[in-house]
Amino acid sequence: MFGTDGAGWASTSEEVGRLTAGSLSELLRGFRTRAGLTQAALATKAGLSEQAISVLERGTRQRPRIGTVQALTVALDLTAGEAEEFLAVARGKSRTVRVPTAAPVSPAPAVTDALPVPWQLPPAVPDFTGRAAQIEAVQAALRDPARIRTGAVGLVAVTGMGGIGKTALAVQAAHKLTSSYPDGHLYLNLRGYGPGRPMTTAEALRQLLRSLGLDVQLIPDDMEEAAALLRSQLAGRRVLVLLDNATDVRHVTPLLPASPGSAAIITSRGSMAALPGARQIRLDALSETESVELLSGVIGPARVAAEPDAVERLASFSGRLPLAVRLIGGRLAARPSWPIQHLVDLLRDAERRLDNLGSDETGVRASIASSVEFLSTSDRALDREAAQALPLLSVPDGSDLLTIVVAHLLGVPLRRADLILERLVDLNLLESVAPDRYRLHDLIRAYARELADENLTPPERDAGLDRVLRFYIAAAWACQRLTHPKSPRLSLATVQAEPLPPFPDMGSALRWFDDEQRNLLDRVAQAAGTSIAETAVFPELALAMFGNLEPRRRWVEMRELGRGVVELAERLRLPLTAAWLQHDSAIPEVENGALEAAVLHLFKALEMFRQEADLHGQARCCSSLTYVLGHLGRIDEALEFGNQSLRLSQEIGDVTLEGVAYTAVGGLYDRIGDYERADQAFAQGVALAQKYGDQRSVFKRYVNAGFSHVLVGRYGDAVESVQRAVLLAEQAQDDVGLNESHHTLALAYAGQGRFDTGEYHAREALQFSRRTKNRLREGRILLELAKINAATGDRAAARANATAAAGVLAGLSPIHETQTQELLAHLAGDEPYTYALTNHSI
Repeated sequence: MFGTDGAGWASTSEEVGRLTAGSLSELLRGFRTRAGLTQAALATKAGLSEQAISVLERGTRQRPRIGTVQALTVALDLTAGEAEEFLAVARGKSRTVRVPTAAPVSPAPAVTDALPVPWQLPPAVPDFTGRAAQIEAVQAALRDPARIRTGAVGLVAVTGMGGIGKTALAVQAAHKLTSSYPDGHLYLNLRGYGPGRPMTTAEALRQLLRSLGLDVQLIPDDMEEAAALLRSQLAGRRVLVLLDNATDVRHVTPLLPASPGSAAIITSRGSMAALPGARQIRLDALSETESVELLSGVIGPARVAAEPDAVERLASFSGRLPLAVRLIGGRLAARPSWPIQHLVDLLRDAERRLDNLGSDETGVRASIASSVEFLSTSDRALDREAAQALPLLSVPDGSDLLTIVVAHLLGVPLRRADLILERLVDLNLLESVAPDRYRLHDLIRAYARELADENLTPPERDAGLDRVLRFYIAAAWACQRLTHPKSPRLSLATVQAEPLPPFPDMGSALRWFDDEQRNLLDRVAQAAGTSIAETAVFPELALAMFGNLEPRRRWVEMRELGRGVVELAERLRLPLTAAWLQHDSAIPEVENGALEAAVLHLFKALEMFRQEADLHGQARCCSSLTYVLGHLGRIDEALEFGNQSLRLSQEIGDVTLEGVAYTAVGGLYDRIGDYERADQAFAQGVALAQKYGDQRSVFKRYVNAGFSHVLVGRYGDAVESVQRAVLLAEQAQDDVGLNESHHTLALAYAGQGRFDTGEYHAREALQFSRRTKNRLREGRILLELAKINAATGDRAAARANATAAAGVLAGLSPIHETQTQELLAHLAGDEPYTYALTNHSI
């Protein structure tokens, strides 16, 4: 594909030979030698480990990650042609490449790795037994080179009855395949046959896209659009996706990758025969030999060897189902003094025998019942308490249970909850997935819910769920006291609960809710169908969660929790709660660009606060209207509300609201060219925050003032303001703040033509956007870098960064995606590029 006199290539007399691509190790070694670098020097220059370079040159690894290839491309100063050939070889495409002795002319610019690399596979079962043929079949299907050459996606469907070991086999096989899929491994439990509703395909798409680093609020609501976005994000990658516990083919089809380098393993109790191109693997029960081997792994080979006949009988009674064998083995392991024959005798009893052993999932239910019965008839109080707890543990929806959540669910002290959970783990009725985090197997939960239906009244079940939601409310208020310590909303807190998670600082509180958020939302949705639905729990939870959702910018979840709560609060005669929730319902509208809808919410909230003579709420609504009306161009109206907010906040002595109002008004004065009054307003806002030691507000007001100055061309003033913000963010080790600060500085310097300094700050901002996993900000900064490159005449770097930006922004932000495509179209021509500031918020 290259001419003999192509730019950047040596003449024929200068050539040192030809390297056959297909030997990635030779090609890499040749480029490194030409560059005069040792392996250690190349590793340092590329930001890789020396071991990574070594294994590539030895040929131990022939399919490196795309990010590794890109890093080596830059470090080796490859030309565009060489970079393309190098990438082709790394992807397994055979090419012939000439290595020149002359230095390359146009080094390829850095191309950003568009996706984070997820490593989500659950741990493989350490005592996995048997299934050698099935494991080999999975590996053969997903490592078949002919499949990749034909462009087919690798698909394997593992099916069989509940408890047969589908997940264990799929995870075991996936771990053996990790080296073949270096760009990541996604895992998702679709809950197709678990208790409660299955995860919908739309929910699954959202979770997969979030795992790839996309902000939830920017994921399309339309399922087909979200599926297309997922395929786009996986394109060109070698990723293994494990979709566990699917309902049917329709459930998983939109979740599958489309690139031939990727593959998926699907497990289901139902048939997957209609899944085109999938290798079908149906699991049967273990053989007797495998059952004995598995039992030996649980209780020890010496004990098995001592009673071989009893072991064979026990394997028969278990139905040779892996789950049943493990449960029975767990009982024996916990009772080292029991002869195996004694358990055989117990299971021989018709009252205790496993139901329909080996026929269907009722056998698993009977096996679970046997273990639960043992606990409930034990002489130990802890065992009996664990048996009594199991039905209630199954009531809350969600993937797992925290020890502290269980303490509130059961109404017991934290230490007692821990003992109960660990006792259930001892009998394999519960899985410990992490410290203080537990999970019920779907079949065990199904059985436990049967017990709950039999032994707990609906009011008892609802009371347990109510205690859990009240715990979440109390924890959310604790978080809000850290994130918004002066918020008027805090005065409306009524729910208290002990114990609460230890929140030593704001960061720990936010991270705790990050981890527990999905469980919380699942349980809120569940409670909506119970007697709790018409209680004050729902509006107070939505109000309390503001302190977590606002700092994390989780507008989709804010909208979800806020659905219907304003009207419920009004029915319950909670007027101030209703008013604040009405105000907060405007926030997702603003962030999604629906400014007119937001204005309606804010006017309603303002009237509600006026009816209650609540000046705090009135002041907040006025400052919010100042911001939204200003963006709508209704400047005079916005100034009127800004002045009202200032007057009200000063009247009630709320310095936080006063500072917010000054900042909003300052932006309006900047827009109309009254810079003196703008500076006065910004300075007053900062001074108030400094006076009361609110460093977070000081930082935000410096950044907001700086960006306002950028928009009107006051670049020197902007730099001065934002540099102060940088110092505060560095002191607080606030990566989000540093991201915003450096982004604003990049705009300020680029706006005045100081492109080298602007590029420096853009690259700093890019680093922090990746550290905070903010994909939208990453794409916007790449776009800014591309504009700076284009303005300096470096069109190759501009195209590279714009292309990378387009890959990141696809499906995230239509506005910025359009700007990126317009820049790429301009770069395709010959006209020079003139830098222009894009008027959008930081």
